[in-house]
Amino acid sequence: MKRFLVGGAVRDKLVGRPVGDRDWVVVGADPDELRAAGYLAVGRDFPVFLHPETREEHALARTERKTGPGYHGFEFHADRSVTLEDDLARRDLTINAIAEDEGGALIDPHGGQRDLVAKVLRHVSPAFAEDPVRILRLARFAARFADFRVAAETEALMREMVRAGEVDALVPERVWQEVSRGLMEAKPSRMFEVLRGCGALARVMPEVDRLWGVPQRADYHPEIDTGVHLMMVLDMAARLATSLAVRYACLGHDLGKGTTPAEILPRHLRHEERSVELVRAMSERLRVDNACRALAVVVALEHGNIHRSGEFGAAAIVRLLERCDALRRPDRFAETLLACECDARGRLGLEDKPYPPRARLAQALARVMAVDATAVAEDAAARGLAGPAIGAAIHDARVQALAELA
Repeated sequence: MKRFLVGGAVRDKLVGRPVGDRDWVVVGADPDELRAAGYLAVGRDFPVFLHPETREEHALARTERKTGPGYHGFEFHADRSVTLEDDLARRDLTINAIAEDEGGALIDPHGGQRDLVAKVLRHVSPAFAEDPVRILRLARFAARFADFRVAAETEALMREMVRAGEVDALVPERVWQEVSRGLMEAKPSRMFEVLRGCGALARVMPEVDRLWGVPQRADYHPEIDTGVHLMMVLDMAARLATSLAVRYACLGHDLGKGTTPAEILPRHLRHEERSVELVRAMSERLRVDNACRALAVVVALEHGNIHRSGEFGAAAIVRLLERCDALRRPDRFAETLLACECDARGRLGLEDKPYPPRARLAQALARVMAVDATAVAEDAAARGLAGPAIGAAIHDARVQALAELA
């Protein structure tokens, strides 16, 4: 029995990136031998085991055969006869098909080291076309290794996969899994650039794909193109090291501009309401988690008002805070403001411009939350008020507190 370190751990070590999970391939063994040696079986679809001491994943070397559409349509084969080279040949990209033996020697039958130096994302073999998830994975790696280019032959293969309908067989949960990971990379825009370039974005996120070519007013958006603006917003969100929820909210904040009637362009009247409908539909289709979708809805609906909040009086600001549920969810409101800052600074020439609404509204919320709502309610009840009238009294007290701050 021999074991080899494979995949991302080898790749990241070679490029000087921090190594995360370490995955191993085992050659010359069967499941019974691994169990007898104390390994814990955890694989559901194929033989994967946890090392008895390190708990690192060890998979038996395997081959796979396409049996149906999508990424579920595979039959796996693993036994003593499968070699390391057989296992590496089924991997997606050359940079992920490098192995290292326990003595530190590299096994690189597909030129992964060469492509790391040349900064190229290239498929290992034509078998790449059998699994549409690999398009999403490659796009995610493009967001991580932003200075890598996609090999021309790989891009051509991905376009053919899209034309053949392979991408249409992807299940929503897997799309979201890969997209969410790509959103958290250093340059999320590269993921969408790659997906759009091969035609996959129109299949998995048509709401996002239709934004390119849609003009906006140059006085607000010097970059003009809505798709270009969105990519700048996502990269700003990465620059500010935001959470996944903030980045997803950024992704969905302007979806409504893709459905603006052509005759009113470059204006986008009431695009916020359309954005809410589209982000809700996209979130439902992709099975996006509740925290991400809730923040995305608030940002889509209120980002324009937050941008303009410097023109608001105390009453309008309190109403804005209440609509955003800021008093009950101050942490989410902080993320709402951060997403709005990404939107404001994700514009040509405005990347380093200050965004006053974020600090101003955070201060306003602190002032409003300092109002003792219980005491106000008790006083109102003592004056004979009840029901909605008590709520109105609390609202008025908050407006008064904010007016005094000004």
